Amino acid sequence: MIINELVSNSLKYAFPLSFKSSGEIKIYLHPHMSDMAELIVQDNGVGLPKDIDIHKTESLGMQLIIILTNQIGGKLLVKRRSGTKFIIRFKL
Repeated sequence: MIINELVSNSLKYAFPLSFKSSGEIKIYLHPHMSDMAELIVQDNGVGLPKDIDIHKTESLGMQLIIILTNQIGGKLLVKRRSGTKFIIRFKL
């Protein structure tokens, strides 16, 4: 559900009609340290505006991502460079 919501958000917001490049969404899952995993969903779109605090948004989708991340004991990080990258680290 987390991946679905992040990809849906990328498709909805990262690539407006004015976006001139070809859009890409990438999904990675790999080990992080010895007992952790890291899920990355990133796009090369217009980027998440800097004034949006993902932990204080009224967006139902973002609230769902945070709730689901918390349910698996994960930590959510956001990078806003060359698009948007969501990183979720959680114990295996």
